[in-house]
Amino acid sequence: MGRDDVTDEPVETKEEGELEEEVDPMAALEARVEELEKELQYSAAEMVNVRQRAARDRSDAIRYGGMSLALRMLPLLDSLEKALGAGEGDDSHSLSEGVRLTLEGARAALESEGVIKIEVGSAFDPTTMEAIATIPVPEGEKPGSVIEIVEVGYMYHDRILRAARVIVAEDE
Repeated sequence: MGRDDVTDEPVETKEEGELEEEVDPMAALEARVEELEKELQYSAAEMVNVRQRAARDRSDAIRYGGMSLALRMLPLLDSLEKALGAGEGDDSHSLSEGVRLTLEGARAALESEGVIKIEVGSAFDPTTMEAIATIPVPEGEKPGSVIEIVEVGYMYHDRILRAARVIVAEDE
């Protein structure tokens, strides 16, 4: 009887230990499966985000691809406007008419590609204008009003291509 008691106890402890080991691996596997399922969901969501971002980038590249060309063309428009303004007092009507037609053609071509002139109102708008100088408020003007347009600004679709450079009236 004494021997059986001693022999039976370790076997029971071992069996109980084995049962505990079988339960723990199963719970650990279930937890790992849950963790991997979550990682899979996150990965799938990230893939959707990457695809959407790539589609948006392609769309932007197509829409704004000509922005650098348009930016390089703006000094041409400025020069033509200055030539037209300088030639107005001259007798060479055909030259000024040629410059005017060239300017209109260049403007029309750029407008067809999405380049539009920024309309400068009487109030300074920091989202589309750059104040290059301020002067005291002239009589009849309000503080923050645009006094003079130094350089015309342009938009390319819905983005600023070049901000309008203006002189603004500032309260003392």
